[in-house]
Amino acid sequence: MNSRIRTRVGAVVTTAALVLSGAVAVAGAQAESQAESQADLQSGSVAASAAPAAFGGAGNGGGTPAERAYRDLLDHGPDAKILTAAHRAQWRAAPENSAPAILAAFADGAEIVELDVQLTADGVPVLMHDTTVDRTTNGTGRVDSLTLEQIEGLRLREGLGGAQAALTDERVPTLEQAMRLAKDRGLVNLDKGWPFRAEIWDVLVETGTVRNGLFKSDAPVDQVQEFRATHRGAVYMHMVTDANLADVEKFGDDQPVAYEVNFDSTADAVARRPFLDRVASGSRVWSNTMWNGLSERMTDEASLIDPLRGWQALVKGYHTTIFQTDDVEKLERWLRTGEGDPLPRGAVRVQAEDFLPGEGVGYHDLEPANRSNLQMRPGEGVDIQDLDGAVSLGWMRGGEWLTYSVEVPRTGEYEVAVRASSPYSPAGTYTVSFDDGAPSARVDVRNTTSHAKQVLQPSGVTQRLTRGTHTLRIALPEDAYQNWNLDRIELTPVSR
Repeated sequence: MNSRIRTRVGAVVTTAALVLSGAVAVAGAQAESQAESQADLQSGSVAASAAPAAFGGAGNGGGTPAERAYRDLLDHGPDAKILTAAHRAQWRAAPENSAPAILAAFADGAEIVELDVQLTADGVPVLMHDTTVDRTTNGTGRVDSLTLEQIEGLRLREGLGGAQAALTDERVPTLEQAMRLAKDRGLVNLDKGWPFRAEIWDVLVETGTVRNGLFKSDAPVDQVQEFRATHRGAVYMHMVTDANLADVEKFGDDQPVAYEVNFDSTADAVARRPFLDRVASGSRVWSNTMWNGLSERMTDEASLIDPLRGWQALVKGYHTTIFQTDDVEKLERWLRTGEGDPLPRGAVRVQAEDFLPGEGVGYHDLEPANRSNLQMRPGEGVDIQDLDGAVSLGWMRGGEWLTYSVEVPRTGEYEVAVRASSPYSPAGTYTVSFDDGAPSARVDVRNTTSHAKQVLQPSGVTQRLTRGTHTLRIALPEDAYQNWNLDRIELTPVSR
């Protein structure tokens, strides 16, 4: 692969692409609508927005955002609106599966929030991804061994949690609380909830949110159909892989509203056109883009580099009309504009793997071999890796440094930011210098609560630069703890 990519100004820099083999683009098929769906759509107002989106239709009308989302979910025609599902709600703004994260997800444009359900020892459905409370709270133990009172006494950790994520004042919500928040705002994907479907159903009925809750499973079709027959109005989505793709035919004419299609290779039968054509003829196709292995390598991170490597490829080639994402705001912007992750006007982006060549000249790495999983620059020891589609540098250690050539478009003051990830606190420390000048004050890397979830972090370091070519050095102090990943560096003009 060619890893020598120049910096570009005001545009996305596309790094050496990971090879993606996918189906060719296919046209959406005109679908048959369920009787209830047709009645809802015919009684609804015209589409909320007359201006078409860059991808997908404008959507249907309704009295509330939740009503519009429900009608859109049931619409699987060729002009159906593409829907956004926020994975564990908007965990980038608040703790995963928390009340503020639910509100933030809907405010950022998601029609659906994915929430994880577990049952307490006294039989109350609460929001928790894991079977234990250890990762996301200040407590320990299995959810089903703790009472609601005990769980309500716990505090949630920031973001995706982890032992070193900061504690917040947020508490674990009950499903009832979550459904009341969602009632007029949107839909809820009830992940992990199938074993507790009876208890969940009672909550939906009590809160008047039967149409808001989206049950899901890969359970035997007979079991699913029995539940649907005895719980009229239940909204259901089925999960399919190559192991159970025959379920689509088993549902016959009574198809689920959507299929969550998961594949780790585009060679899988569920990723091929004949199967997806069949699914899309009667249901929506739901794709997960949070990490590699769910839609092969067509991830959020790959999409930010180039939408054709992810979101756009899934729409055009795989019939995707619902995305579950960890990047709600960016996916929503892409739906409107077709852009992945554009730069601010006048800014400069430098990909971390584009360091200057030569040990002791362009970089210094403490080990001679690449310890990571992308062999992009053979013979050079910097650890280049694929983090779910982001080409990043890993194994960052004190005493190492990297130098870059930067083309500045106009003379002015610029602020440095790094896009980085780490589940540790402190994650690391670095200094910045330009043109062999003195290093800046030390800058701390913030805990992003995951090795693979990158966040653009302003450094507070500013530098006046003349138009033209400059060198930039990122150095890691030897006496500081370092365990973080570097995706890119950005220089943004400082407004005066």
